[in-house]
Amino acid sequence: MHIDVLTLFPEMLEGMLNSSIMKRAAEARHFTYELINFREFSANKHKKVDDYPYGGGAGMVLAPQPIFDAVAYAKQNRPTEHPRVILMCPQGETYTQKKAEELAQEEHLIIICGHYEGYDERIRTYLATDEISIGDYVLTSGEIGAMVVIDSVVRLLPGVLGNEQSPKQDSFSTGLLEHPHYTRPADFRGMKVPEVLLQGNHAKIERWRMKESLRRTLKRRPDLLKKITLTKEQEELLQEIYREEKSEPLR
Repeated sequence: MHIDVLTLFPEMLEGMLNSSIMKRAAEARHFTYELINFREFSANKHKKVDDYPYGGGAGMVLAPQPIFDAVAYAKQNRPTEHPRVILMCPQGETYTQKKAEELAQEEHLIIICGHYEGYDERIRTYLATDEISIGDYVLTSGEIGAMVVIDSVVRLLPGVLGNEQSPKQDSFSTGLLEHPHYTRPADFRGMKVPEVLLQGNHAKIERWRMKESLRRTLKRRPDLLKKITLTKEQEELLQEIYREEKSEPLR
């Protein structure tokens, strides 16, 4: 995979991309990237990338020319038949693990980071294939959202994580929240690891993990349980949880 990021502040992304798993993944060529400062593509003699909105109003709007030309450069520099052009935007679809898994199948992502009041609508209409929001709030620019997308996608690429099963067991990957984790010591200041995890019976451990995943989802994100089809075993475990918690089944 190759990722191009169109940004006015490449230094914001450099720290994240040159640290930890992202750095190792890039060094191992699991993915490549380029940070493209679209100010460099401005045809304005002062290198302006924004202007006042037609019709008046507060704030400045990103002009189309620098971004159109920067996207053209990104496409020409790494020819791919259908690159995904992602507009980071509070009006976009809310980002999810499912979307990350979808994007992880692509060869080329072009991420556009907004700034100021917003984008000229022609960028949205004629360039973007996807519009993504990382939540129902507004940030000063799109770089933070772009970091979220890059991190969540790259960690899914083959070879990036040491354990290939790790991303498959993450919260949201199964539709449920992940089960609790413990490590040594087994008894820390009187707080003990569940006995089932110490016995070495893998079938019982897997059953405990599934049950606790269901329990945690029920308590913290019951809305997720309404979105998935549970297996027969999961249904039985959920009924056990209702009895243990003395709670009413979801309706």
